[in-house]
Amino acid sequence: MADDNAQPSALPPAGPEFGHPLIRILQEFTLEANRYVDAAGERKDMHRTDMNALAVIMRHTARGIVVTPGLLRRELNLSSPATTALIDRLDNSGHVVRERHSADRRQVQLKMTPKAFREGGAIFAPLAQRMGTALAGFSAEELDIATRFMASMIEATVAARTESE
Repeated sequence: MADDNAQPSALPPAGPEFGHPLIRILQEFTLEANRYVDAAGERKDMHRTDMNALAVIMRHTARGIVVTPGLLRRELNLSSPATTALIDRLDNSGHVVRERHSADRRQVQLKMTPKAFREGGAIFAPLAQRMGTALAGFSAEELDIATRFMASMIEATVAARTESE
Protein backbone atom coordinates (compact mmCIF):
# COMPACT_ATOMS: atom_id res chain seq x y z
CA MET A 1 0.00 0.00 0.00
CA ALA A 2 1.45 3.38 -1.02
CA ASP A 3 2.03 6.06 1.58
CA ASP A 4 -0.11 9.05 0.54
CA ASN A 5 2.07 11.33 2.70
CA ALA A 6 5.33 10.28 1.08
CA GLN A 7 7.39 13.16 -0.28
CA PRO A 8 8.38 13.03 -3.94
CA SER A 9 12.00 12.26 -4.68
CA ALA A 10 14.25 15.29 -5.18
CA LEU A 11 15.17 13.81 -8.55
CA PRO A 12 12.53 12.59 -10.97
CA PRO A 13 12.88 9.03 -12.15
CA ALA A 14 15.05 8.61 -15.20
CA GLY A 15 13.62 7.12 -18.33
CA PRO A 16 15.64 5.70 -21.21
CA GLU A 17 15.36 9.00 -23.07
CA PHE A 18 17.14 10.89 -20.29
CA GLY A 19 19.73 8.52 -18.85
CA HIS A 20 20.78 9.76 -15.43
CA PRO A 21 18.14 11.73 -13.47
CA LEU A 22 20.47 14.76 -13.44
CA ILE A 23 20.06 15.05 -17.20
CA ARG A 24 16.32 15.62 -16.72
CA ILE A 25 17.04 18.18 -14.01
CA LEU A 26 19.41 20.02 -16.36
CA GLN A 27 16.77 20.00 -19.08
CA GLU A 28 14.18 21.36 -16.65
CA PHE A 29 16.60 24.04 -15.45
CA THR A 30 17.33 25.07 -19.04
CA LEU A 31 13.62 25.29 -19.80
CA GLU A 32 12.91 27.37 -16.69
CA ALA A 33 15.88 29.66 -17.36
CA ASN A 34 14.59 30.22 -20.91
CA ARG A 35 11.12 30.95 -19.56
CA TYR A 36 12.60 33.50 -17.14
CA VAL A 37 14.52 35.23 -19.93
CA ASP A 38 11.42 35.27 -22.15
CA ALA A 39 9.22 36.73 -19.39
CA ALA A 40 11.85 39.29 -18.39
CA GLY A 41 12.39 40.26 -22.01
CA GLU A 42 8.67 40.75 -22.55
CA ARG A 43 8.59 43.21 -19.66
CA LYS A 44 11.31 45.26 -21.39
CA ASP A 45 9.98 44.63 -24.92
CA MET A 46 13.11 42.68 -25.85
CA HIS A 47 13.40 39.38 -27.67
CA ARG A 48 15.49 36.52 -26.25
CA THR A 49 18.06 37.04 -29.03
CA ASP A 50 18.51 40.65 -27.89
CA MET A 51 19.01 39.53 -24.30
CA ASN A 52 21.41 36.79 -25.38
CA ALA A 53 23.37 39.34 -27.40
CA LEU A 54 23.75 41.58 -24.36
CA ALA A 55 24.90 38.58 -22.31
CA VAL A 56 27.53 37.75 -24.94
CA ILE A 57 28.74 41.35 -25.06
CA MET A 58 28.90 41.54 -21.26
CA ARG A 59 30.74 38.22 -20.90
CA HIS A 60 33.39 39.00 -23.51
CA THR A 61 33.84 42.59 -22.34
CA ALA A 62 34.43 41.35 -18.78
CA ARG A 63 37.22 39.12 -20.17
CA GLY A 64 38.79 42.05 -22.03
CA ILE A 65 37.77 40.74 -25.46
CA VAL A 66 36.69 43.25 -28.08
CA VAL A 67 33.17 42.42 -29.23
CA THR A 68 32.66 42.85 -32.95
CA PRO A 69 29.60 42.16 -35.08
CA GLY A 70 31.40 39.06 -36.42
CA LEU A 71 31.99 37.67 -32.93
CA LEU A 72 28.36 38.30 -32.04
CA ARG A 73 27.22 36.60 -35.27
CA ARG A 74 29.30 33.50 -34.51
CA GLU A 75 28.29 33.33 -30.84
CA LEU A 76 24.58 33.57 -31.63
CA ASN A 77 24.75 31.56 -34.87
CA LEU A 78 23.08 34.29 -36.90
CA SER A 79 23.35 35.32 -40.53
CA SER A 80 25.06 38.62 -41.33
CA PRO A 81 21.75 40.37 -42.14
CA ALA A 82 20.17 39.06 -38.91
CA THR A 83 23.19 40.27 -36.94
CA THR A 84 22.93 43.72 -38.49
CA ALA A 85 19.21 43.87 -37.66
CA LEU A 86 19.94 42.76 -34.09
CA ILE A 87 22.65 45.40 -33.60
CA ASP A 88 20.36 48.05 -35.13
CA ARG A 89 17.61 47.12 -32.62
CA LEU A 90 20.02 47.24 -29.68
CA ASP A 91 21.46 50.55 -30.90
CA ASN A 92 18.03 52.10 -31.49
CA SER A 93 16.82 50.99 -28.06
CA GLY A 94 19.86 52.59 -26.40
CA HIS A 95 21.39 49.32 -25.18
CA VAL A 96 24.48 49.22 -27.40
CA VAL A 97 26.72 51.69 -29.16
CA ARG A 98 29.00 51.04 -32.12
CA GLU A 99 32.50 52.45 -31.79
CA ARG A 100 35.57 52.28 -33.93
CA HIS A 101 38.29 50.15 -32.34
CA SER A 102 41.17 52.34 -31.12
CA ALA A 103 43.89 50.12 -32.64
CA ASP A 104 42.14 49.34 -35.94
CA ARG A 105 39.80 52.16 -36.95
CA ARG A 106 38.24 49.92 -39.63
CA GLN A 107 36.94 47.51 -36.99
CA VAL A 108 33.63 48.26 -35.27
CA GLN A 109 33.24 47.17 -31.67
CA LEU A 110 30.05 46.90 -29.69
CA LYS A 111 29.72 48.30 -26.20
CA MET A 112 26.83 48.13 -23.77
CA THR A 113 25.46 51.43 -22.51
CA PRO A 114 24.77 52.36 -18.89
CA LYS A 115 21.06 51.88 -19.72
CA ALA A 116 21.75 48.25 -20.70
CA PHE A 117 23.63 47.61 -17.45
CA ARG A 118 20.83 49.22 -15.38
CA GLU A 119 18.06 47.30 -17.11
CA GLY A 120 20.04 44.06 -17.07
CA GLY A 121 20.59 44.45 -13.34
CA ALA A 122 16.90 45.10 -12.77
CA ILE A 123 15.90 42.13 -14.92
CA PHE A 124 18.25 39.61 -13.35
CA ALA A 125 18.48 40.84 -9.74
CA PRO A 126 15.42 38.84 -8.60
CA LEU A 127 16.83 35.67 -10.17
CA ALA A 128 20.29 36.28 -8.69
CA GLN A 129 18.75 36.88 -5.27
CA ARG A 130 16.72 33.66 -5.39
CA MET A 131 19.70 31.68 -6.64
CA GLY A 132 21.89 33.17 -3.93
CA THR A 133 19.38 32.07 -1.32
CA ALA A 134 19.32 28.57 -2.83
CA LEU A 135 23.13 28.40 -2.86
CA ALA A 136 23.28 29.32 0.81
CA GLY A 137 21.85 25.90 1.66
CA PHE A 138 24.97 24.10 0.38
CA SER A 139 28.45 23.69 1.82
CA ALA A 140 31.55 24.99 0.04
CA GLU A 141 32.47 21.41 -0.83
CA GLU A 142 29.04 20.72 -2.32
CA LEU A 143 29.22 23.92 -4.34
CA ASP A 144 32.67 22.96 -5.62
CA ILE A 145 31.33 19.61 -6.80
CA ALA A 146 28.29 21.26 -8.40
CA THR A 147 30.55 23.81 -10.12
CA ARG A 148 32.77 21.09 -11.55
CA PHE A 149 29.69 19.15 -12.64
CA MET A 150 28.13 22.13 -14.44
CA ALA A 151 31.45 22.99 -16.13
CA SER A 152 31.63 19.39 -17.38
CA MET A 153 28.05 19.55 -18.65
CA ILE A 154 28.80 22.76 -20.53
CA GLU A 155 31.89 21.18 -22.09
CA ALA A 156 29.88 18.10 -23.09
CA THR A 157 27.16 20.27 -24.64
CA VAL A 158 29.68 22.33 -26.61
CA ALA A 159 31.40 19.14 -27.81
CA ALA A 160 28.10 17.60 -28.92
CA ARG A 161 27.15 20.81 -30.77
CA THR A 162 30.47 21.15 -32.55
CA GLU A 163 30.55 17.47 -33.53
CA SER A 164 27.20 17.84 -35.26
CA GLU A 165 28.17 20.95 -37.24
